Amino acid sequence: MNQRSRLHVPNAPARPGDKPDFSYVRLSPAGAVARPDVTTPVGEITDIASSLIRVLDDNDNAIGPWNPHLDSPDLQVALRHMMLTRAFDDRMQKIQRQGRISFYMKSTGEEAVAVAAGMALRPVDMLFPAYRQQGLYVVRGRSLTDLMCQCLSNTNDMCKGRQMPVMYHWAKGNIFSISGNLATQFPQAAGWAMAAAIKGEDHVAASWVGEGSTAEADFHYAMTFASVYRAPVILNVVNNQWAISTFQGFAGGERGTFAARGPGYGIPGLRVDGNDFLAVYAATQWAAERARMSGGPTLIEHVTYRAAAHSTSDDPSRYRPKDEWQSWPLGDPIVRLKKHLISLGEWSDDRHSALEKELEAHVTACWKEAVKFGTLTEGPFLDATTMFEDVFKQMPPHLARQREELKALRAAVKKGSEEEAALDATTQSVAKEG
Repeated sequence: MNQRSRLHVPNAPARPGDKPDFSYVRLSPAGAVARPDVTTPVGEITDIASSLIRVLDDNDNAIGPWNPHLDSPDLQVALRHMMLTRAFDDRMQKIQRQGRISFYMKSTGEEAVAVAAGMALRPVDMLFPAYRQQGLYVVRGRSLTDLMCQCLSNTNDMCKGRQMPVMYHWAKGNIFSISGNLATQFPQAAGWAMAAAIKGEDHVAASWVGEGSTAEADFHYAMTFASVYRAPVILNVVNNQWAISTFQGFAGGERGTFAARGPGYGIPGLRVDGNDFLAVYAATQWAAERARMSGGPTLIEHVTYRAAAHSTSDDPSRYRPKDEWQSWPLGDPIVRLKKHLISLGEWSDDRHSALEKELEAHVTACWKEAVKFGTLTEGPFLDATTMFEDVFKQMPPHLARQREELKALRAAVKKGSEEEAALDATTQSVAKEG
């Protein structure tokens, strides 16, 4: 009897019109996963890559060996950072819909992934984010006005109009430039970490990609270099279930966890509840401590859900149930931390509502400040001659010549416009006298 092999094509468990189905998500009870010593050899902790590190239980209590035991004031700061990130996202989405910026990408539902990691790392550690880690900038104190100006490509744009909106950078805050090319930040982070080790520093690099980007070659290059040279780097995979309209199964999520790819390279793999602030903080803290003790890299998979569209160019209702976010078994990271603080007697619904209003007012004030530097349709506008800058250390003659030609052309156009305006004024005056 002849048999033929059959090609398997992954399929999302639910499509538009279907009931949300998250039965495929492998969960572990809160507090059930052991926390090994940071010096434990990789071969002895491979089971963690298939489990799910969780700290907050269903009663909003922090339990188990991964509980970082943070003080309530620190948790309140974390809640504020996540709420501010969401308020910023919501405002920028509305502004894009008004046509005042061209593009935007929200991080709704994923705020804990960035905020917890940002708070667990040191300010000297270098961050290599993707385009959904706005919370890192919030944690490190970047002005929202500056982020807004980048989206507006105005005269205060940190990228001088040369990048897509949300592709921020911040050298002073040790946050590397975001790239629209997927996964390039992973080998960059590994290289930076190697350089830090060569210099004898105890600094750590951390980078983030989506689960879809693990199919890119750069992911595997980074894993190889990080493993071989024991680079002090934390490589984060944000498994938010969807790479634009492609379900995570297409990136290999059906066959095993993304964290399980770590041990194959000799790297510890941690699979974490990405909507549990305390769990993300603890996992990042563990990986950073291991890296600083010359234990090498760690791969962390954050199991979360992309609540919003991939970007303002995307309509998720065309490929998944419209209300799927409401059924995500790991909930909303902001709501979960809020309830935990309330259970500790350190927060209340009234304080939460008051903070929401305060943050909304802050975002509004930042927007009013940002538009003073110009918008897509209203001046002041960027000087076009800046396109010749920041390319070479010393500007070559051909670029200097082109810059002068552009200046001359602009001067001629301006003179012509002024002469035309003067002629129009004269014509109107004669017409009135006639």
